[in-house]
Amino acid sequence: MASEGTTAPTDAPPPEGGGEARKLQIALVDDDRNILTTVSIALQAEGFATRLYSDGETALKALLDNPPDLAVFDIKMPKMDGMELLRRLRENSAIPVIFLTSKDDESDEEAGLELGADDYIAKPFSLRLLIARIRAILRRAEPLGTDTAPAASPEPAPATLTRGRLFMDPARHQVMWDGQAVSLTVTEFLILEALAIRPGVIKSRNQLMDAAYPDDVFVDDRTVDSHIKRMRRKFKAVDQSFDAIDTLYGAGYSFTDG
Repeated sequence: MASEGTTAPTDAPPPEGGGEARKLQIALVDDDRNILTTVSIALQAEGFATRLYSDGETALKALLDNPPDLAVFDIKMPKMDGMELLRRLRENSAIPVIFLTSKDDESDEEAGLELGADDYIAKPFSLRLLIARIRAILRRAEPLGTDTAPAASPEPAPATLTRGRLFMDPARHQVMWDGQAVSLTVTEFLILEALAIRPGVIKSRNQLMDAAYPDDVFVDDRTVDSHIKRMRRKFKAVDQSFDAIDTLYGAGYSFTDG
């Protein structure tokens, strides 16, 4: 089994020269060795460094003593499950966390997000989706001017989006409603952005799934409905009268900025 500080089976080549930017570190916590190995290899291929832990107790001390840039937790683990690990981690650390959940455990998803998880991905999951979510959350958490991200072609920052009382900053995945911050997961952000770009235009569930998930990831209609439900609840927490996301039964959803 993987243990504290373990890296993926394939070691990354040593840096050539002293000027190379530090690789972003991703901690993976899962009692399934196959998942640890597969995900670690995929992340290293994308330019990340990985640290692997097979149980929550071992991971907690390591994450507090030497925080990574982001962590991915399985929920169901022996000794200390992902929920307890996140709860205890959040007492002293705000590092971004993605949960891996069983497909039908919506209650786990809800509880994890309330504890402070940044996003969740249902098993079985797409590596492409996980890597995309990791990159998006790291961009959101990244201080301006940092040069520690894996090398990539420079891209212009997406323009901010303002629709009535809604403000969205795609570069940081930040959302404001009437001047108050609303914390959305990456998936929720992408769905809301797809709706808000064209106010009043009805978007079907399939269109919203296309906006939020890569082509090789299957999700059902219920998944989009769950994200919309959670988004509404988050906006209502800052504005009880929030009603900007309309449901058109049998057709889909639309955003109203009036």
